[in-house]
Amino acid sequence: MEKIFLLVLICFVQNGFSQSTKNNSKTKASQTKESEIPIVKVNTSNYTDTDLIVDEPNPSSLAIKNDDKTIYNTAGLDVKPDFPGGIEKFNKFFYNNFHYSDEEYTALKGKKIYATFIVEQDGALTDIKILRDAGYNTGAEAIRVLKKCPKWIPGEIKGKKVRALYSIPLTIN
Repeated sequence: MEKIFLLVLICFVQNGFSQSTKNNSKTKASQTKESEIPIVKVNTSNYTDTDLIVDEPNPSSLAIKNDDKTIYNTAGLDVKPDFPGGIEKFNKFFYNNFHYSDEEYTALKGKKIYATFIVEQDGALTDIKILRDAGYNTGAEAIRVLKKCPKWIPGEIKGKKVRALYSIPLTIN
């Protein structure tokens, strides 16, 4: 019984260390400290399932620098990126600048274009991609309009401006 427990413990520690090493090599230095590898403490006096304690670093204590190039999902942000004046003003800007012919209008009315882009720390939109367009070259037109879009208010974590991936459906009116 004791040999099995030690074998399982060794496998667990070895697996945890190898995954921690891989994650640390992919993680930016600004997000974690080298000394934050999980520490495993074992009480060897009595073998119960409560004797193994893994001490993980607290993610809320990780520092974020302004020069951080990590792209964050909007779900994890304290302040989400926003168009100056709100999403209603963005929709107004988009539709005032989105052009299509009268012939295409009837075929396009009510159709959606799905776009993603990165709101940079300075509010600029980069890496604009169309996930699905409505045909009639609407994807290229949406990219053109998004490129001429004024700067957004960037997302924030702990008061620091960060790069954020933003997804938006655009309905043709």
